[in-house]
Amino acid sequence: MAESPAAKDNKFPPQIPFIIGNEACERFSFYGMRNILTMFLIQYLLLNEVPDPALRTAQGKSLMHTFMAGVYFFPLIGGYLADRFWGKYRTILWLSVVYCIGHGLLAVFENNATGFYTGLALIAVGSGGIKPCVAAMAGDQFNESNSHLVKKLFAIFYWTINFGSFFASLFIPLLLKNFGPSVAFGIPGVLMFIATIIFWAGRRHYVVVPPTGANPHSFLKVVFSALKNRGKPGHWLDGARAQHPEEAVEGAKAVFRVSGLMLPFVPFFWMLFDQKASTWVVQAASMDLNVLGFEFQPSQMQFVNPMLVMLLIPLLTGVVYPLSQRAGWELTPLRRMPLGLVFGAVSFIIAGFFQVAMEGGTVLNISWQILPYVVLTLGEILMSTTGLEFAYTQAPRQMKGTIQSVWLVTNTLANVAVAIAAALNVFSGSGQFFFYAGMALVAAVGMALVARRYVVRDYYQTSATQASGEAAAPGITAKSA
Repeated sequence: MAESPAAKDNKFPPQIPFIIGNEACERFSFYGMRNILTMFLIQYLLLNEVPDPALRTAQGKSLMHTFMAGVYFFPLIGGYLADRFWGKYRTILWLSVVYCIGHGLLAVFENNATGFYTGLALIAVGSGGIKPCVAAMAGDQFNESNSHLVKKLFAIFYWTINFGSFFASLFIPLLLKNFGPSVAFGIPGVLMFIATIIFWAGRRHYVVVPPTGANPHSFLKVVFSALKNRGKPGHWLDGARAQHPEEAVEGAKAVFRVSGLMLPFVPFFWMLFDQKASTWVVQAASMDLNVLGFEFQPSQMQFVNPMLVMLLIPLLTGVVYPLSQRAGWELTPLRRMPLGLVFGAVSFIIAGFFQVAMEGGTVLNISWQILPYVVLTLGEILMSTTGLEFAYTQAPRQMKGTIQSVWLVTNTLANVAVAIAAALNVFSGSGQFFFYAGMALVAAVGMALVARRYVVRDYYQTSATQASGEAAAPGITAKSA
């Protein structure tokens, strides 16, 4: 008698609350310290070191974006360590301890630049290092009986991230004003310590997938093999076929194909987006901070972004995208991403006109910033949520990690560029807003032109996992943009 299919289990595995609790506390801790970082650097740490206000503002912005570049670089290291050597559980636990030490240094060395910067470096290592591991480990906890709950899990993850960001943006700036840097940086540190304890407390329940060790057919090994055998007819990567299977070579081609679309253009969006924690905060500090009798802190306006994300994603996915499809102009991923760049540019143009008005003597209320925040958040949803999913579908299974690395590199490159531009203090005042908006508009046109020639290749599994545990051969669908 044939065995019946495994019954579906509609309950989350009991270890999932440990991972969700860890994520909620960790995200609060990160956004809590990140969102006050620019104002702390300008108003506290650099106050005596850099007397000139304009230079101090420029240096504060540069340091913040240098830190963010590290946050988006170290996932490459953390993911590599988890996959090859330590496994996800040990990588998360050990780097969380590093993360906690970094928070502690921020709270202790509020008046010591060397100690404070060391703390920032450790947070970049810890936060960045665990970034690719937590969500992946959550996915590891599911099996055939409850795999249908994975999408719900990641929806909870996304809301948890924005939930933590929302409350951190509201409350931590008030702590900085009323209690000073030690408390303002100390509370996020306490939350990170709690996050680590919660994660450790679930250690006996986790499904732990061991590290895979070295991959003989990794992206870099395929590329090196192709370079050694260059000169053969056909695609230059075809020279690697003697040492690597067809799937690995085609996967490497997919990485270059996606990189050609992402790397030249996506960084220009992140140049805009991450300045909401620097340039927009500095602008807010020059505005009337009183809203209906409540005095806002400049860093607090960042709460608008996660709030809007939670509201606008259902609106776009449930209403706008279906309506555009029925109207005969479907908002495909290759249309959404350039459009996201346009929205980002428009948000900076709006903020630039606000700056022009203030430079002319007009006093604007901080509530005016809600308008560019709405436009920027629309751009984020069109670019970020779309781009990450699109990149994931465009490479076969064994190259998906490399594609995620490409996506993270776009953010690293963006923050490095902004850090350099801020350090050089090339643009100030309203000019910087229009400069970045102009670059984003040029990038949007370029991306749209490249996207028109891009042939979408969606990689998927053609059948369920085989009984032996080996994955079935991937299938590919190809269609023009």
